[in-house]
Order: sequence, then C-alpha cells, then structure tokens
Amino acid sequence: MLEIKDLRVSFQREKLPPAEVIHGVSVSLERGETLGIVGESGSGKSVLSLATMGLLPQTARATGQILFEGRDILTLPEAEMCRLRGNRIGMIFQEPMTALNPAMRIGAQIAEGLILHKGMSRAQARAEALRLLQMVQIPRAAERIDSFPHEMSGGQRQRVGVAIALALQPDLLIADEPTTALDVTVQAEILDILDDLVTDLGISLILISHDLGVIARIADRTLVMYRGDEMEQGETERVLRQPSHAYTRKLLDAMPARVRASLKEV
Repeated sequence: MLEIKDLRVSFQREKLPPAEVIHGVSVSLERGETLGIVGESGSGKSVLSLATMGLLPQTARATGQILFEGRDILTLPEAEMCRLRGNRIGMIFQEPMTALNPAMRIGAQIAEGLILHKGMSRAQARAEALRLLQMVQIPRAAERIDSFPHEMSGGQRQRVGVAIALALQPDLLIADEPTTALDVTVQAEILDILDDLVTDLGISLILISHDLGVIARIADRTLVMYRGDEMEQGETERVLRQPSHAYTRKLLDAMPARVRASLKEV
C-alpha cells in the first residue's frame, strides 16, 4: 500500500544552508499491517508523517518517493492530495484539544466531513457520527454527541479524534503520538481500539511514538529513527528481542525494568 524510498527532507533557512532533517529513509507498509515508528524527540518521526500526508510547509523540500498504491505523493498536485487526505489517508493528532474546534459540538465536527465529502444529509451524517462514536467506545454516545470538547476527558477527546479520522473510511491511518498525554490505563484502551480497527476494517496503520512499549503493544513491524536516520527496522518481535543497533538497545535500556520485562513477553 505504501512504499517510501530514499526520502530526504530539508528545510530552507535564512542566510544559512538548508538543514536536512530526514536522511534517506526507506520503509514499506502492507494493507492491514501496523508499522510502528519510534525514536526520541527530533528523530524526524513527525516530519515523516507530514510528508506522507503531503502537509510539509513551504520551506521544506522533499526528494525520493512516497508511493501510495503506486502514485508518488511528492509529485501530486495539491488538489489531488486534498482528495487523498481524509478519503484515503486519515490522521490522528497528538493533542486532540488543539485539533478539535472548541466552539463546535463533537457530533457536528464528525458530521462535517461526511456532509462535505460524502454528500450526506445532516440527519444521515448525524446518524453516522453516532455510529462512529459507538465504534470508538464513547460511553453513552447518544448523550455525548452534543457535547463540546472541553466537556470531555482527554481520552474521550482522543476517541473523537479517531472517529473523525475514520469518518471518510480511509485505507491508511497515521497516528502521531496518539497516547502521549494520556494515563496508562486510557493509553491502553486507545491502543486496543486502534488495533481492533486494523483487524476489523482491514486498514493499515502507522503508529508514531517515542515509547517502545506503545509500539510493542500493536505494531507488526518497527522502524527505529534517530536524528533523521533509519537505525534499524524489522518485525517488532525481532527488534525488541534482538536489536541490531546500539541506539535501539539504548532505548530499551532506558525503559523502566518493569516495562522491559513485559517487552520480553511480546
């Protein structure tokens, strides 16, 4: 479904040479597969996701290829990318409070894309919004559909973000640090929901995190990045049990002993 070949991304700087932040990364993703991308802040994970969505700022220059079902995203005109976003590729952002409209009820925010892109009536879109809220396990969804974002917990807001990303039935879902601001219990619930969606809907998922424990929970394969470089990639079990790069071992060693012990059971 997705193949990234020798991707390099650099940013223009005033009176300075361009700064390259991704240095020739290559990775692929099959349909129905979950790819985990892990690395500390500044490793280039989020830039990689923005490039895949065609959302790099104008100061950025990308070379290489990002092939989505054979079409190179880096060469598509913006009008075509707009059709791909949401319809074929959806994104879940790290902080739903900044992604959601604080002055708009959550049901209306989910329904908005359905009305604009699917041509649904308001009644049809509201019914579909309710179904999506139930799918992502919002408690008492029929009551909460008219809530504002500030009336919901962080975990519930992130569920709404998942519902919005799923509304147009994308084939590829990109989740950029979707559990960072959540406590451990809610984090596990969100990851279980994402894992179920991949299984039930047959979509592909890119899960981006700085936490190997998060990646280990649901990723089939893992790409480890550091300062824009690909350190290693492979089946998640192999990367966790037999890391080939010193940086991956460093990430594992930096984790609490309790978490490391649980990773050995993956």
